Amino acid sequence: MPPPAPQIIRVIDLETTGEGPPIHGVCEIGWQDVALQKDGRWEIEGEGGARLVNPGRPIPPLTQAIHHILDEQVADAPFWHDVARGVLDPYPRRIALAAHRADYEQKFCTTPLTRGAPWICTWKCALRLWPDTPSFSNQMLRYWRKPEGMIHERGLPAHRAFPDAYVTAFHLRDMLNEVGPEQLLAWSAVPGLLPRVIRPGPDRGKSWQEISDDSLSIMLGDRDMDVRFTAETELARRRGGGVVGRPSPQGKLL
Repeated sequence: MPPPAPQIIRVIDLETTGEGPPIHGVCEIGWQDVALQKDGRWEIEGEGGARLVNPGRPIPPLTQAIHHILDEQVADAPFWHDVARGVLDPYPRRIALAAHRADYEQKFCTTPLTRGAPWICTWKCALRLWPDTPSFSNQMLRYWRKPEGMIHERGLPAHRAFPDAYVTAFHLRDMLNEVGPEQLLAWSAVPGLLPRVIRPGPDRGKSWQEISDDSLSIMLGDRDMDVRFTAETELARRRGGGVVGRPSPQGKLL
């Protein structure tokens, strides 16, 4: 009997010309794998990598100012459809893909390119696991958490595809070792559950349990799906249906 296929989750990061296709295109993809070890722990696996991609259009100065990729650097690079499948669907086949704010990557990494792979969003999962973090960007989590084993220089420069994928992989590793892939996939399949109010105004920064019923009612109609989802969850809690965020040990006793 052949040995079981290794369980690998591939972390992806894209640098693009803008917010989404078909107007914008990918100009770089980076990846880093996280694999289940024989001892049951998840660890960083392999060296990862990155490839420049010809986006098929000029890179606007606004996005060049973020990732510093120049038109001349990608002029002779392969196009997205020639690069994507090999990175997104490697052998041995990964059990899932992951990204920080994975909704963004999924705009470009469509189902045919990923062969229907499930996605883990490390941003959504960080909201649940580390709600006391001041903010939930990839880099804030990096410096707030200081993940064990991360080589500082490999995570630089920020806003390039491989360094960002490398940093995200360490967050994913620690999440997997805390709650496992099934829970991360479940959290990733619904909108983000925000630990604090993010909208400007007198309630900004408060926990959802602190705001008035009137404020909550306004949040229920917010245009942001994460705000709406969190408000709906808080409303359910007030009606006896559950809690918002990760219960504290003290809260479990009440």
